[in-house]
Amino acid sequence: MEIRRLAAEDLAVALTLGQLLDGPAQEAATRRFLASPSHHWLVAYVDGWPAGFVTGIELTHPDKGTEMFLYELGVDAAFRRQGIGRQLTEALAVVARERGCYGMWAGTEPDNAAALATYRAAGATSRDPAVVLTWTFGSTESTG
Repeated sequence: MEIRRLAAEDLAVALTLGQLLDGPAQEAATRRFLASPSHHWLVAYVDGWPAGFVTGIELTHPDKGTEMFLYELGVDAAFRRQGIGRQLTEALAVVARERGCYGMWAGTEPDNAAALATYRAAGATSRDPAVVLTWTFGSTESTG
């Protein structure tokens, strides 16, 4: 397995990874994501085939510094239970350390056993339960 970090010049490649995402990559949003130095997209390849990905976003607060938010982790069904999710999570943690982040965090549902096992296998611990509140502002389409 090889893990590659996508950059702005990898836009064409990124747009072909829809099978790993929840849906097709939107070109404007993908371009914006890859252009930001605080956004990170790592892709795992097995025998040249994209098997999984992880995305992370650096979050900075004036009194806390910068931490890495593990935004999304996905592994193609054909490649699950082979440690790819754990390796991607660990690779993002390496990026976080290189970027000077003081820590990394992820959120998931309490009944998502696969995600919990993956994150714990990669060294994560859990704290008290959290409540996630959301706001929806219309379309997820981005112009840019």
